[in-house]
Amino acid sequence: MTQKLKYERPFIKKMNTGLMNKFGTQNEAETVRDINGVTVKSLVKEFGSPLFVLSEQQIRRNYRSAVRAFKTRYPKVQFAWSYKTNYLNAVCSIFHQEGSWAEVVSGFEYRKALNNGVTGEHIIFNGPQKSTDDLLLAINNNSLIHIDHFDELYTLISLCEEQNKKPRVAIRVNMDTGVYPVWDRFGFNYENGQAWSAITKVINSGKMQLVGLHCHIGTFMLSTAAYGIAAAKMSELAIQCKTVLNNPIEYLDLGGGFPSTNTLKGAYLPGVDTVPSVDDFAEVITTTLLNAGFKHEELPLLILESGRVLIDDAGYLLGSVVANKRLSDGRRSLIMDFGINTLFTSLWYDHKISPAQDASQHIDNVVLYGPLCMNIDVIRESVNLPAMEPGDNVVVHKVGAYNMTQWMQFISMRPAVVLIDENRQPHLIRKAETLEYLEMPEVSPVHLQQVKTV
Repeated sequence: MTQKLKYERPFIKKMNTGLMNKFGTQNEAETVRDINGVTVKSLVKEFGSPLFVLSEQQIRRNYRSAVRAFKTRYPKVQFAWSYKTNYLNAVCSIFHQEGSWAEVVSGFEYRKALNNGVTGEHIIFNGPQKSTDDLLLAINNNSLIHIDHFDELYTLISLCEEQNKKPRVAIRVNMDTGVYPVWDRFGFNYENGQAWSAITKVINSGKMQLVGLHCHIGTFMLSTAAYGIAAAKMSELAIQCKTVLNNPIEYLDLGGGFPSTNTLKGAYLPGVDTVPSVDDFAEVITTTLLNAGFKHEELPLLILESGRVLIDDAGYLLGSVVANKRLSDGRRSLIMDFGINTLFTSLWYDHKISPAQDASQHIDNVVLYGPLCMNIDVIRESVNLPAMEPGDNVVVHKVGAYNMTQWMQFISMRPAVVLIDENRQPHLIRKAETLEYLEMPEVSPVHLQQVKTV
């Protein structure tokens, strides 16, 4: 008897090949003259070049779409904005207005969240380095503290004895999800029993309330199946906590790691054609949780700490051509007024780059360099662009995540950041750095304040 194949529902996926050049490869040279109705030229004229631009409309659209993907599939869902992705206050405030909690991994991020009006009980404190002062602040604000290692656990027990308080905690779990390398640097391992040992120590101490379990299995994850494995193992731990230790788990935090549609270096196809959607991840995660064996009334709250997927495509970098150069092998290159110190993610992605003014029909393959006196300052090793002159502008796409938190002051200073609101009005949300700002923390000894030239 022939076994009946499992039904798989059909789906249609749009392919984004773009215009093709004479070699049959993708041409990225379509002109982009405005961001949300505000012209590139006017933005550069008012705020300078280079310039980061963020779209409030796109941020809100991304967030609402992600929430809808999960809440239409699972009854209890809460997002927590990942501060390390982009912790500009204006950006964080958009997510908090939409209903997102805060997920932080350092003391200064924690204080940023408090200053942004997030109540302590809606702050999730992750990360391997939490000082005693940080932990005390989180305890006194009734925040969710996610324990990363045994030393932190023992420190918390001591603090609880001193403060006579029982903080709400979770443990971070790492596990094999079939994706390598395994992210086993953070948290307690599932397979070797370390996670269960940490759970029992927390509960047996009687000093803390174990209310959650947390995992973060990787970054820019392209496997939806890995999240299914993680959700299954987390569910098993939660059910064991209830049945073996009589400690119900209130929430499961599946972390973040969902990819944006940026194109990873070395990829054969653009990210828009290869990256799973938020709906794809939501389907796997929620189906796993619903089938894990929880009673309906005991289903845990599902927390997501998404960052990159919610903001990457809402960010743009506007820049200007400094010069044309012809390399020794005959290739054409452009020197831009921004480098890898400004666009840190150009080390990971082949960002889409578009001209911002009318251009010739002739397209050439060029190398895009930054202005730094460093040979590694390469924005794109190969990109199809029309002939461009000094002063011409370009738009770099999908730069909203991890650039405005990982950028560096090196040789050139960090540029301004502008937010375009839903009424198409630009707002300066971070000023461009100046020499005066840069030197503010410096202190010169008296004997070096008088410099003599010979």
